Amino acid sequence: MMNKYELSVVLVPTLDEESKASELERIQKYITRFGGTMDNIDDWGKRKLAYEIDKINEGFYYFIYFTADANAPEEIESRIRIMDSVLRYMFIKQED
Repeated sequence: MMNKYELSVVLVPTLDEESKASELERIQKYITRFGGTMDNIDDWGKRKLAYEIDKINEGFYYFIYFTADANAPEEIESRIRIMDSVLRYMFIKQED
């Protein structure tokens, strides 16, 4: 059974364009590696955070929409959790 998911990711604000692209590509590879298919990526750019995290008060916001089975988010999360450039992330299962 395939489900639709939204992955919200906030990257550190110190990344240059090339680094942001490579980190996004890395996340996309995790999604496809665990059987997911990419639907869309919304790039919201650099925004102020609602609250400071480790003395950082802004970040690059991305919303990644993908389709995958129920086990994929857990596998993807275990990889994203240890990425140094990711401040925060959240998976949301989309309703049909």
